[in-house]
Order: sequence, then C-alpha cells, then structure tokens
Amino acid sequence: MPRILPLVLFVALAAGGYYFFTHYRLEGLEGFDVKPLSGAAGSGNPAGAPPAAIGSRKTIRIAGANLGPLDRQKLNQREIAARLAAIIREFDVVAVQGVWGHNQGIVLDLLEQVNQGGKNYDFAIPPRVGRQPVEKYSAYFFDRSVVEIDRGTVFEVVDPGQVFLNKPLVASFRVRGPSPEEAFTFTLVNVEVDPTQAELELNRLAEVFRAVRDDGRGEDDVLLVGSFAASPENLGALRRIPLMWSIANRPTTTLGTDAVDNILFDSRATVEFVGRSGTLDLMSMFDLSVQQATQVSNHLPTWAEFSIYEGGQVGRIARTQEKAPR
Repeated sequence: MPRILPLVLFVALAAGGYYFFTHYRLEGLEGFDVKPLSGAAGSGNPAGAPPAAIGSRKTIRIAGANLGPLDRQKLNQREIAARLAAIIREFDVVAVQGVWGHNQGIVLDLLEQVNQGGKNYDFAIPPRVGRQPVEKYSAYFFDRSVVEIDRGTVFEVVDPGQVFLNKPLVASFRVRGPSPEEAFTFTLVNVEVDPTQAELELNRLAEVFRAVRDDGRGEDDVLLVGSFAASPENLGALRRIPLMWSIANRPTTTLGTDAVDNILFDSRATVEFVGRSGTLDLMSMFDLSVQQATQVSNHLPTWAEFSIYEGGQVGRIARTQEKAPR
C-alpha cells in the first residue's frame, strides 16, 4: 500500500487551547459542555429542549442505519418515507448514512415524518451542508427527550489526503434524566466505508478512533457506528486497537448475504454496554417481501443498548476534561 502523506489533527477546545496530533484535523470539537439547543447550524428544531422522558428506563438504544440512497425520489414515496420514520423512532440515537442532497431539505422532511404524533426528535448534519458543494453526507437523528447533543462537537473529519470517499461525522451526546455528573456521555463516529477501498479506509479509521478518543476532553466512550464494507473478522487495523463488535454471527444486509454494518467500541472503556444488540428485521417489522424491504434499504439497522449511567451504575461520575485528563 503506498504511503499516504500524514494528516494533521487539530482540535479546538472550549477553554481556547489547541491540541495538535499527527494524522487528522478535527474541527469544532469543544470541551463537553452540553447546552440547550438554540438554533445552531444543523439543528432542525431551535426550540428549548422538552422535559426529560427517560422514565424508569435504565438503558438507551444507539443504532446505525444505512438508508442510502436517501434522496428526494425515495422520500417522495409516501409508504417508504413512513417506514423510514418508523425505523428512526425505534431508537434514541441513530447514525444515518447515505443522505443525498445539496442541502438539509431531505433530513428536514424526514424529521417532520419522524415527529408526527408528538415525538421530539432532532438532527445533526455536517456544518458544510448548504454552504459548500455537497452531494452526499451522513446525519444523526436523536430523541431530545432522552439525549442532548453538544453542537460544538459536530464535525466531519478533515481529510486533506482525500482518503475517505464518505467523511466520518463526529458528535457527542449525554443522556438526560440522571444528574449531569452521573449521566452516560459518549461520542459517536458515523462511518460509511467505501467498498472499493475498504482496506485503506478501515486502516485510517483506526487512526480516527484514537484521535477522537485522545482529543483532550477525557471522553473514553467512543463508538464507531455504521457501514464498514467488511465483516468483523476483516476490519484491518481496527482489530489491533482492539475494538469489540456488537453485531456478530449474523448478516446485516436485507438480502442476508453480508455482515458489513456494526457498532464498534473499546469494551475496556465502554463498560456501559449491557450486552444486548441486534438488527432490525425490516421484513418482519413491516410485513414486507424481500424485494419490498430492499426498497426501504439494502441494509438492516444495527443497534446496541447502553446504561444511562456513566460506568454502568449510579454513583459513577462522568469524565470531564478537568476530572480525567489524559
């Protein structure tokens, strides 16, 4: 494999300091300080956050869903749009891949579908969407009554060497309900590896994981979520971190032929994982034939459950930059 010119990692912290690393520059990442949504770029709903609705639940469900091509043609089909919205409502946070559009119109329209019936979901997308030429991007949908997002941490990995055909999208969240000091905090990296250069991109993803984990904020719960174009046994340098894959021994494509979608994390750090994970069977959920299910997506959404408490139990204090410097 030809040697790629090293990339420079740049992380902007809330305190005003700057951290320089050797491979990737990550823009807009601030010290974790969750604020009420206030119409920041990429916000579909600028109103104040709804009351926390975690209730008696002890876990949240995080998912990845490759819905591509999620474009105007697909969303204009009423039944398919309704099914896409139903998929998102199954989870508390969904990392979506495969959005095709020059602006945020697709996600705004899908969000409207998701929130029918009084739901409180919002979305986050790359800040460049609508400001720079773009055709394809990733997005997050999340239930604002269950989790809150730090808008300052939403960014795409800057990739001057153009290694990634689909740039990973990063965002940090915190569970609502428990006290802020006890609530589970986590950072997601939304991944869509291109099958034509999977080995190259997977090896670079290992560097992205380390860069996000070691950005200076002290957040060790970093999850790679999405489509990896490879089975868990063929994840390249990601296998050497090592990372746990939450989906194993089952296909993740609608046709049942491949296991390419997953949620990866370091199980030594992310002890909040409760051991439950799976795929969402589109055929059973909507009573569809295989052909009909592929019209919704060629991929099955993958999910994993995590405790709402940092460390998996009440009384553990969430890490912050000050309390747990690296």
